[in-house]
Amino acid sequence: MPNSRILRSPSGIKDVLLVLSTISILYLLLHHHHHHHLQHPIFTHLLRKPPTPSSTPTSPLSLHHILFSIASSSSSLPRRLPYLLLWSHPNTTLTYLFLDSPTTNHTPFPTIISSPTTHFPYTFRHGLRSAIRVARIVKETLILNLTTQSQIKWYVFGDDDTVFFTDNLLRTLSKYDHNEWYYIGSNSESYEQNEFYSFDMAFGGGGFALSASLARVLARVLDSCLMRYPHLYGSDARVFSCLTELGVGLTHEPGFHQVDVRGDLFGMLSAHPLSPLVSLHHLDGVEPIFPGMNRTQALGHLFKAVTVDPARILQQTVCYDRSNSLTVSVAWGYTVQVFEGNQLLPDLISLQRTFRPWRRSKSVSSHYMFNTRDHPSDPCKRPIVFFLESVVSDTNRVWTDYTKHSSGNCLRTTSIQRLERIRVSSQKLNYDIRQVKAPHRQCCDILPSFNKTMSLESTISEGGLNELLGTWGLLG
Repeated sequence: MPNSRILRSPSGIKDVLLVLSTISILYLLLHHHHHHHLQHPIFTHLLRKPPTPSSTPTSPLSLHHILFSIASSSSSLPRRLPYLLLWSHPNTTLTYLFLDSPTTNHTPFPTIISSPTTHFPYTFRHGLRSAIRVARIVKETLILNLTTQSQIKWYVFGDDDTVFFTDNLLRTLSKYDHNEWYYIGSNSESYEQNEFYSFDMAFGGGGFALSASLARVLARVLDSCLMRYPHLYGSDARVFSCLTELGVGLTHEPGFHQVDVRGDLFGMLSAHPLSPLVSLHHLDGVEPIFPGMNRTQALGHLFKAVTVDPARILQQTVCYDRSNSLTVSVAWGYTVQVFEGNQLLPDLISLQRTFRPWRRSKSVSSHYMFNTRDHPSDPCKRPIVFFLESVVSDTNRVWTDYTKHSSGNCLRTTSIQRLERIRVSSQKLNYDIRQVKAPHRQCCDILPSFNKTMSLESTISEGGLNELLGTWGLLG
C-alpha cells in the first residue's frame, strides 16, 4: 500500500508521474526498435526464439535432421560432381549446393546462387574473395532452412571435393546435444598448416558441423563479424574467428580429414584412428586409393564396402599367428598387410609415410599431427599388401576378399610364399551410443591352416583376446 503522505504531497505526485513517464517512454522505444527490425525477412527468421527443448524424450537423430551445405563454383562443379554423387542422394540426404554463378550442369541437388559480397573488404594478398562468399553460406543456409521450416538439428559444411560418410557422421553427431552450442570438426594433418592458420580451427575442406542452436546465433552476427576480418585467407578462418568471438571452441573429432598431404594415402588409410571415418578431402591432390583405377573408380570401389558396413570402414584390427610368426593388419574394406614376425601394436597404429607434405616448397618440413614411421624404399622390406576385391553380405555378416598386390620378386617365408588371397569374415557393426562414445579396437583370429587363401574372423571374442595376449606371453 503506497504511503498516503507521498501521494498527497505535490512533490511526491511529481516523482511518481516522472517514474511512470520514464517507464512508458522506454517501453515505446524498445517496442518500436524491436518491431522495426523484425520487419526485415532475414531478422524475422533469425531472431525467432528457438524452441525450448521438450522434457519428453526426443526422436533419435537421423539423416533427415542434418542439412549439408556444399561450397562449389560453376567452374569446379563439372569435375567435382562425381564426388558429390558418391555420398549424397536426394532420397536420404538434404544437400544445398552453393554456386558463384549459374551452371548448365544438371544436379539432383537444390542449387543456390550466392549473394554478392562486393561490399565486404578483403585484403589478403594473392587470396580469393570467394572466401567471403563461402563463409556467408552459413547465414544463407539458415535463411533458406528457416523459410522451409525444416526440423534441422545439425548444419554440416564442406567443399565440392569433400566426400562425407554420412552414416558415420550421423553416429558422431549423435554423441552431442544439438540444443547446446557445438562446433565440431578437425584441424589439418599438417603441423605447418595448423601453425600458420590455427591449431583450434576446423578446416573447411574436411567439413565441420554446427549445432542448430549455435548456427542460429552465428547467422545473426556473421555479416558484422566478417567486416572485422578482411586480412584472413579462407572462409573457415572467418567462421572460426566469429565463433571465437561467441566464446565457442572446437570440439575435435578425428574422423574429419582435411587431407593436407599429397601422393599415396595408403599409410594414412591403413592406420585410421578408432573414430568412425567421417570425411575425406583434397582427393584431386592424391593418387587413386586403389591401384589400376582412376580416382572416381577407386572411391566407388571403397563405397562398395561403405554401403554394406559403414561403421567398420577402415577400422584397423590386428591378428597374430604364433605358429608361423606372422602379424596381419586389416584396414577393413580397404587393405590387409601381412608382416613377417611379431610386430608391436603401437608400431602398427602409427602411419607409414607413403605421402608427402601438402606444400611443395623445399623449405617445408614433413611434420604431421600424428605418429609416423618409415615406409621402406626396398619393397622386399615391406609387408605383403592385399587390396579389397569384393564384398558379399547377408543380414548380419559380411565377407570381404582381398587380393595380393604385386610387390616384386622377394624371398618370403614358406608360410606366405604362395599366399594370394585373404578373406575376412565379420559381423556388421551396429554401434550404440555408448560404444560410439568409448570405441575400442576389435580383435581377429586367423584360421589355423592356409595355403593360397588365408581366412580371418574379425571379432571381439575371448579367443581373439587370448591369442593377442598369448602372443606376448601374458596368459599362463
